Amino acid sequence: MAKVDLQIAGNSYSVACRDGEEATLLAAAALVDAKAQQARQGLGGMSEIRQLLFASLLLADELADQRRSGGGSAAPAPAPAPALDSGADADLLEEIADRLEMLAARLEQRG
Repeated sequence: MAKVDLQIAGNSYSVACRDGEEATLLAAAALVDAKAQQARQGLGGMSEIRQLLFASLLLADELADQRRSGGGSAAPAPAPAPALDSGADADLLEEIADRLEMLAARLEQRG
């Protein structure tokens, strides 16, 4: 088992992975970090949790776009990230984050 140190959203994380998968994990972490930085730049100051939440939403949106457009299954190039400049985009992302936080709170109460 290998161990990789990742830098995401300005923080270090030590993660275990299978031997030989270090480069793949580092590349995935770089993609998540880029989206986290994009979220921070587009929406201003926010907690690390919200920054990572928005990063995951941006990545999920890109994946959904690729699937809708019939993107191939063999590691397609990432789609350009949606701009977060407009107030409407920021408001939509804020609403989605609020809903996800409510769902997480409900799940924690049940658990």
